[in-house]
Amino acid sequence: MTEIESYIINFAKKFDAFFINLLPKDKFSKRLHSAMNYSLTVGGKRLRPVFLVEISKIFGVSIKRAFRSAAALEFIHCYSLVHDDLPAMDDDDLRRGHFTCHKKFDDATAILVGDAFQSLAFEILSDKKTHPNPEIRCRLINQLSKASGALGMVGGQMLDLEAEKKKLNIKEILLLQKLKTGELFRFSCIAGPILSGEKDLKTFTKFADNLGMAFQIKDDLLDVEGDENMMGKKTKKDLSRGKETLISFFGKENAKRKSEELIKNSTKLLKPFGKKARKLIELTNYVISRNK
Repeated sequence: MTEIESYIINFAKKFDAFFINLLPKDKFSKRLHSAMNYSLTVGGKRLRPVFLVEISKIFGVSIKRAFRSAAALEFIHCYSLVHDDLPAMDDDDLRRGHFTCHKKFDDATAILVGDAFQSLAFEILSDKKTHPNPEIRCRLINQLSKASGALGMVGGQMLDLEAEKKKLNIKEILLLQKLKTGELFRFSCIAGPILSGEKDLKTFTKFADNLGMAFQIKDDLLDVEGDENMMGKKTKKDLSRGKETLISFFGKENAKRKSEELIKNSTKLLKPFGKKARKLIELTNYVISRNK
């Protein structure tokens, strides 16, 4: 295990303890609470939260505010995974080596779990504990809403469903991936600047664009080359469904070179921050070196 992998694992443990504690304490439905808890505790690298927190550190944002913003983001991400796994969407039985929520419980429960996670995300961001300034809280809510809605992740998922057995050009592939994956990564990169009063927002918006695309290229490569046992889910799904990706368009080697170029451009943007960005640079490089 590399140093950065160990760092991510330790971060995930600390974050998860905080994250899971944000679940509602009143259990009006024990089944719903159990399904929500199950969906969070099956694991996850928590890459979006770790990027949000590390960028926030650069600007001196308190760890509590960063963790709360990261939790809101991760609840949106978890809701999307629970819904994506449903039979009407990707129809997956496994997620991180465990039964998906609808397989462990049922379809209706999984839908409600996703709905509850989405609502909880915005409940967290709107709370004064996240930031005392209501304008900053509204800015966070506005940006996460855009990133996760029809002009972001949800819109990207719709394009992804429509893309099956359909020939896409490079602009269509880039748009699909920017919306489906890139927009949530964008929020993870701009939340810290927003929490600090919008310092260096343009820099981290550019950083996010590069990072999101590099992450998606690596995900597509892992779908083609990854080990199912290590990844804890099925691979070669895009190929079996006839979906166009940057891999199918560029080829594996060119796609790898493209991801390396994107990461190189990302790390260049971080150099002005000096030692403060050391860990963030390591995390950025990890995005394309990971094996799951």
